[in-house]
Amino acid sequence: MSRKHKAILSLSLILFVIILDQLIKVWVKTNMYLGESIHITDWFQIRFIENNGMAFGWELGGKYFLTSFRIIAVILIGIYIYRQIKKNASTGYIVCLSLILAGAAGNIFDCLFYGMVFNNPPYPEVAQFVEWGTGYSELMLGRVVDMFYFPLVEWNMPQWEWLNSIAFLPDAGEHCVFFSPIFNFADASISCAIVALILFYHKYFT
Repeated sequence: MSRKHKAILSLSLILFVIILDQLIKVWVKTNMYLGESIHITDWFQIRFIENNGMAFGWELGGKYFLTSFRIIAVILIGIYIYRQIKKNASTGYIVCLSLILAGAAGNIFDCLFYGMVFNNPPYPEVAQFVEWGTGYSELMLGRVVDMFYFPLVEWNMPQWEWLNSIAFLPDAGEHCVFFSPIFNFADASISCAIVALILFYHKYFT
């Protein structure tokens, strides 16, 4: 594949992921109330939550720091992708980098703009678009929308009191879930790309 085609592929993939991610988030936010779940199967639910953190709800520093970090990361990744295309790096490597950039950019939209354009209605009302600047927060302080929940395995711990004395184990009788994180399409894009990089393109980092 030529450098030009790789550039077109990269840009198209980035736009596709960002647009699809935002369409899903806007639909969830304007059709579901916060905390609502739609049961698809026993191991897959659409559950609407919001968070201030990074992928899968992790948090790092303050909100301004997180949003600024995302913006800088996207710029640096974009520059790196441009240089890799000029070097004629493999198509798969370019695709993985593009997915990471797109996922990071998708969550940036939430942080930058959602607080400015959405209201924050009380339960059980759903959010609506409002006039710019009259939303629930300020520029860069919006909350990231998550919705995909895969409780693959659920179980209750035995009622053994000695479990309570082991720090890294759940307490006796506690209800446990694997896999418990709730994430969005942008998070999935980043995670899948990172796994692919580790498995197939680690040579670029050695």
